[in-house]
Amino acid sequence: MSHHGVGPRAVMRSVAFLTAGVLAAPLLTACGEEDPAGRPAAGPDIAPAARDRIADGGTLRWAVDAVPDTFNTFQADADPTSARVADAVLPSMYRLDAAGRPQVDTDYLESAKIVEREPRQVVLYKLHQEAVWSDGREIGAADFVAQWRALSGKDSAYWTARNAGYERIEKVERGDSDLEVRVTFARPYADWKSLFSPLYPKQVTGTSDSFNDGARKKLKVTAGPFAVDEVDRKGGEVTLTRNPRWWGRQAKLSKLVLRAVPRDKRTAALAKGEVDIAEIDSSQAQRIMPAGGEARGPGGSASPRGSAAPTGSPDARGAARGLSGPLARSGGTLAQGPGTALTPAQALRSWAIAHGSDEKAAGKETLARKKRRAELAAYRAQQSALRGFEVRRSLEPAYTQLALNGADGPLADERVRRAVARALDRAELAGLVLKPLGLPADPVGSHLALSGQAAYADSSGALGGQDTDEARALLADAGWEEGGPLREPGKAAGAEGEKSEKSEKKSGTKPDGEADEKAEKKTGDGAAKKAEDEDTYVVGDDNKPYATDDDSPLARDGRQNAPGAYAPRGTRAPADAARAPLAKNGKPLSLRFVLPSGPGTESLRTVGERIAVMLERVGIRTEISKVADDSYFKDHIANGQYDLALYSWPTSAFPATDARPIYAKPVPAADGSLSVEQNYTRVGTNQVDQLFEQAISTLDESETRSLIRKADARIWAAAGSIPLYQRPQLYAVRPQLANVGAFGFQTPVYEDMGFLKKGATALQSPAGT
Repeated sequence: MSHHGVGPRAVMRSVAFLTAGVLAAPLLTACGEEDPAGRPAAGPDIAPAARDRIADGGTLRWAVDAVPDTFNTFQADADPTSARVADAVLPSMYRLDAAGRPQVDTDYLESAKIVEREPRQVVLYKLHQEAVWSDGREIGAADFVAQWRALSGKDSAYWTARNAGYERIEKVERGDSDLEVRVTFARPYADWKSLFSPLYPKQVTGTSDSFNDGARKKLKVTAGPFAVDEVDRKGGEVTLTRNPRWWGRQAKLSKLVLRAVPRDKRTAALAKGEVDIAEIDSSQAQRIMPAGGEARGPGGSASPRGSAAPTGSPDARGAARGLSGPLARSGGTLAQGPGTALTPAQALRSWAIAHGSDEKAAGKETLARKKRRAELAAYRAQQSALRGFEVRRSLEPAYTQLALNGADGPLADERVRRAVARALDRAELAGLVLKPLGLPADPVGSHLALSGQAAYADSSGALGGQDTDEARALLADAGWEEGGPLREPGKAAGAEGEKSEKSEKKSGTKPDGEADEKAEKKTGDGAAKKAEDEDTYVVGDDNKPYATDDDSPLARDGRQNAPGAYAPRGTRAPADAARAPLAKNGKPLSLRFVLPSGPGTESLRTVGERIAVMLERVGIRTEISKVADDSYFKDHIANGQYDLALYSWPTSAFPATDARPIYAKPVPAADGSLSVEQNYTRVGTNQVDQLFEQAISTLDESETRSLIRKADARIWAAAGSIPLYQRPQLYAVRPQLANVGAFGFQTPVYEDMGFLKKGATALQSPAGT
């Protein structure tokens, strides 16, 4: 993911399965009141160090998802690695600080400001006097003009994925000198600071051929502290080296190698010494931290090696028995690694079979025991190697939400969506994911910004917090009754159904028969029959799970005693915790909840299944379907084949531009289909659209923030998506590395990254500062 927040927004807006310095103190408004944006929930954790403490030279090997298909971040197939390369090798007019707010990048600009507002908005850029491309040519107006023309949307020969903002420009021209660029807008544009970041040379943007193909495989001309030296697609590496024409502070590293390593292979790559830094998931982090590596806290604080594990954690319980690390036994089972599921009874049975009189069974069991011992030995060796790393932690500029598909079915009724939202304890859900990692676990209060960002304000009050009674009242008002008669799908509802349909037409809601017919096409028989797929089940059915996977890392950290939350599969919830299923027109209230099934998504499944328990308590049943990661988004979320789903959105420093497509009201397309842009919940209102348009067209930053906050309040009220928690950002890093790790909001400073000199130490700042 790009950390610019001002540049490759196609990458910033991809769905995830998903910076040295101290955070600024809370800002005050002009009238002396506290800014509702507050401060970031967690600061960057990068082991900050002054440049004189860092050795000159060295190669940093950084694990990434893949070698990018294109280095042009304005194309549809650009990915987070495309953006990371652009961060290191291309100009950016603005960069983000630790609070996620844009600041002038003084390596490229002396200043940038609005110099005229009427009759047209004019922005004047004054470029750094030494700023040159790697071929020796000055960065100037010609590059700005070429990029504007390429991204304006006026020439369809350019294969662009986005042109937001550029289409509002009337002209770009040279100022009073070669170091000045004047940009005149045809329509006011509040987010003008988002433009020309990254800035490509005119060699890339000057013609459609060079734009479409010239920068896909190689970037020949750059202007950053690093340059692209080699792209080895077969070997899965991109090598960046120092740019000899860089006029700023020389990069401390000689080379930065971006190496493609799949997410589930990263602990192995770290242990083998193949990479020095890798973004990891929570289960990998929990494995590395007990291995001996320090777990640095938000803001740079660290938990010393050997410090006590949290009470109730597997390692604390193992330590009480004289054991340590992920191999510590608790109740006779391994906390992590090979043999995790092997109980004492199973171990005894294995030994008995291996030493029994049945030679065939004994031989087979002996081989299995040898295989387990070999796997355990390899795991122990890997854990030993992982002692050479620490985990640096912060919160991503992204949040996880519960999406409610309002296109059809029960969730087409706003009252049902609001009931779902009011049934959720968002603080509990945030705590499930973030507390085990030692990160702040406050629920997210905005769809459009995160705490610390300028547009942030907690607008969740427009919908209301957890309230079981209110959730049940909303469902009753929508016609869902407890203990009502059930019928087989497709049968007529009789007089009562006709009466209900007439009342719904009168109230302006969608007829239930119409909604349910569409819902049946989407989910099959839904919860009315037991699913044959072992990865699909109904929460609340007899002999079906109420809770999370027993193997989930979050289920093993001592919270399994929460009532009804982590009971074994098939265990009924406490009698007072659940309600009888609700029904309407003879059909039960059941929602299809789609969750990913792949490695690294355990926390999503844990949260999803806890949500299912909360909904079951107000009478809403959920049919949970666990689907393959590669089809989760494209086949289910984007196509609307779900009722409930969990996925993440990055936030931007420019929500008026970047968030608008996510919450725009769907409109009929020319072919009769529904054009949803990126609004995969299919819930939108004219009011929200109008507020976004007003926000983007106002040049008063205070007024823009006010309009964005009003739009967010209305998005909350529509209950199409419910923000839950800011995503954890976890990096395994060699302790000798400084100025690199979990950046949070802040744009990485690539020239300051490097290895500490012998005997030097990084600075540390208190957690959360």
